[in-house]
Amino acid sequence: MTQLMDQIDAIIRNALVEDVGSGDVTTLNTVPADAILRGTLLVKADGVVAGLAVFQRVFKLVDARVEIDLQVADGESVQRGQIIATIDGPGQAILTGERLALNILQRMSGIATETRRYVDAVAGTHAVILDTRKTAPGLRVLDKLAVRLGGGQNHRFGLYDMAMIKDNHIAAVGSITEAVRRIRAGDPQGRPIEVEVTDLDQLRDALALNVDRILLDNMSTELMAEAVRIAAGRTPLEASGGVSLETVAAIAATGVDYISVGALTHSVTALDISLDVQ
Repeated sequence: MTQLMDQIDAIIRNALVEDVGSGDVTTLNTVPADAILRGTLLVKADGVVAGLAVFQRVFKLVDARVEIDLQVADGESVQRGQIIATIDGPGQAILTGERLALNILQRMSGIATETRRYVDAVAGTHAVILDTRKTAPGLRVLDKLAVRLGGGQNHRFGLYDMAMIKDNHIAAVGSITEAVRRIRAGDPQGRPIEVEVTDLDQLRDALALNVDRILLDNMSTELMAEAVRIAAGRTPLEASGGVSLETVAAIAATGVDYISVGALTHSVTALDISLDVQ
């Protein structure tokens, strides 16, 4: 948790440098230094709220005197017109931190909302919804936290915590078997290995290698169901490619263990939330 908060603080500080620079020229010249303001955080669309803890942290780093009273918790469903927090404190600090705090909260809530839709769509199956590495550069920790708050789980965090052998890696060395051999020989940490396959012959090759997970790439649901039958529970199977809210239930019904969805983070629609100050 300490490492996570350090990463989040670094994101916030970098964003404040980007946004505030040498100073908020508008606020500093219109809002008296001793002005105390109160604001309400209003949700303008139904969804799942995520990022309230980060929202709070933004203002604490701008001015520790800002106080935020949360009415809901991260991961809760919210409705249009609902007030989810109040904010009190120095007016200059509130107006300076407002846009950054809202940007983060809206993006994270949009990701959590979309994730919850996918999780609900596969309810009743054992399939787990996963994210991907298709995140906003520099914001991965926030994007992946939002997925978890929406009820999904995280795939590998980066290139360093899991080996994932894809078609280009296989092409570079000639076979799945050789790619797996090289990784096992060259990785003293013994990190998990996942292999991407596009047909049932590759699936059988991967199953014989006792890897940690096999990704079924852009297969039809019929092929996925056959892959599940062939694997027979020996190795967890992950479906990827062509996944949407319209197709995810049928994919889950094939019996795969995981479904990874790039759309959770790469094309998110922010949840509409406003901060109205009196």
